[in-house]
Amino acid sequence: MIERPQVTLVVGASEDPGRYSNMAVRLLRSFGYQVIAFGKRQGVIGDVPIQTLWSTEWKVDTITLYINPSHQKELYSAIISLEPRRVIFNPGTENPEFNTMLMNSDILTEEACTLVLLRTGGY
Repeated sequence: MIERPQVTLVVGASEDPGRYSNMAVRLLRSFGYQVIAFGKRQGVIGDVPIQTLWSTEWKVDTITLYINPSHQKELYSAIISLEPRRVIFNPGTENPEFNTMLMNSDILTEEACTLVLLRTGGY
């Protein structure tokens, strides 16, 4: 079994406190998770800088998506290449095509809300 750090990559991170991606970064941090935030614009969410350049060096356990399926296509291979244990499709990000690709790469997928999973102990 591959040993993975308990790091979550939030894809679609935003400095806007009204965005669910922002809430997810803050809640993950409050639960003690290490977080990498990836978004279109640089910024900071609490103590987490928003990265705008993808790194192939990231070691992550979970990737949680906050981007529309049409914007996911450009990240398919990049996400799969990180070999996360799982990818969470938050409400509005569901993507059957990408879901199948992930499952075929032995990556677990979940259609769920990261905020709810954290608050209910299911994360």
